[in-house]
Amino acid sequence: MDFSSLQNLVSKLKKIELPGEQFHYQLAPLFRQDELKALNVKHKNPKHAGVLSLLYPKQGETYMAFILRKTYKGVHSNQVGFPGGRYEEEDQNFKTTALRETEEEIGVPANQIKVIKALTELYIPPSNFLVYPFLGIMEEEPNFKLQESEVEALLEIPLSMCLDQSNFCNERIDASYAKLVEVPAYNFNGNVVWGATAMILSEIREIFVRVA
Repeated sequence: MDFSSLQNLVSKLKKIELPGEQFHYQLAPLFRQDELKALNVKHKNPKHAGVLSLLYPKQGETYMAFILRKTYKGVHSNQVGFPGGRYEEEDQNFKTTALRETEEEIGVPANQIKVIKALTELYIPPSNFLVYPFLGIMEEEPNFKLQESEVEALLEIPLSMCLDQSNFCNERIDASYAKLVEVPAYNFNGNVVWGATAMILSEIREIFVRVA
């Protein structure tokens, strides 16, 4: 999608009703779907986090920013995700969290990002996080600067590729809770997006289908 077309859709994106959890479930592993539907998240006393799906222009086209996380002793080690992180007491709200963490992790100033809308919140059982995703836009190509302690690499994926259903697949991955488990995912030229990030992306894809 060229960037001017995206700009013309922003007002529709702001107004559209969220597709919701049913589109999260489409990208949830089968063994997670019933668990997620039956959960009472409040009883889990979850931690909270904010993440941002950032859209921006590059050579006239619209791109979405993903990060490859460092390898570490944690459930999201070496995974592709959106920039974001844990809510801190000084954060005004979860949008503030998402913008702060995006600035910290990929170096994009929060005041240069326009948040289009909040997306459907998502609970992640392995880490006991309730994640609040946001969709944001920049009018110019960012000057990325990666947080070396947290981010292994930046992945710049064309929005058209993110929305292309032919990139949907099933992959066998090593997760924190199982080895070589089969999960629904997106594969972008060898970069596998699965789990919570794929579930968020599934809702974003449906939003764009509805405003097209």
